[in-house]
Amino acid sequence: MKIIRMGGGVLLAAFMVFMGSQKFGADNPIFARIAERSGIELFEPVVRMATGVGELVAAVLILLALFMGLFRGLGALLSTGIIGGAILFHLSPWLGISAPVGVDANGELIEEAMLFYMAVVFFVISAALTWLDREELMKLLPGKG
Repeated sequence: MKIIRMGGGVLLAAFMVFMGSQKFGADNPIFARIAERSGIELFEPVVRMATGVGELVAAVLILLALFMGLFRGLGALLSTGIIGGAILFHLSPWLGISAPVGVDANGELIEEAMLFYMAVVFFVISAALTWLDREELMKLLPGKG
């Protein structure tokens, strides 16, 4: 069980670092599309940057579990929420399952469902890690510690 927690945690943390670091470059076509279709300009860049910070914080918490088990559960719980939000946006008309993943030689957006499928896989991993650390997380509730 310890190997599953550690391996799953490292894999999830690597994914969160990879996805989070992509939020701090130029405009992101995914968040730009959500902003355009929703009419809420706050998505690009404010929500994009906040999501990136959240993903990086989740990764750090998960990696801290190498020293303190409690943090893995917190990081997994945070990543479950962030990735769950991503899945909801993929299922909404604001983004869709096929989302922009790049630009071709003609400057046209390339759309694929790859990001949605990755979100589903890593949502399952983060939910499983949250479940495995549920006893540690319960200690954080008032009157339970």
